Amino acid sequence: MTTVPSREFNRDVSAAKRAAQAGPVTITALGRRAHVLLTAADYDRLANAGGLVGTRLRMEGADSIDLPVPKRTVQPSPRIPEL
Repeated sequence: MTTVPSREFNRDVSAAKRAAQAGPVTITALGRRAHVLLTAADYDRLANAGGLVGTRLRMEGADSIDLPVPKRTVQPSPRIPEL
């Protein structure tokens, strides 16, 4: 995935559009993701695929990533003072 700062995107929109032909282009503002540029065909494919959006956007090969999940601890509820 290509990442382009918003200032660079504004200077050369055509370059971002060309990059989108190879895959989504993330446009950042102040160092944070702000927008994603897709081709119309990619957007149509995502919009018309049905099912859950999260499933459609899932990274390929994510099933093979080992992600350790920390043990859940239960915190006691704070006491509410009696009135």
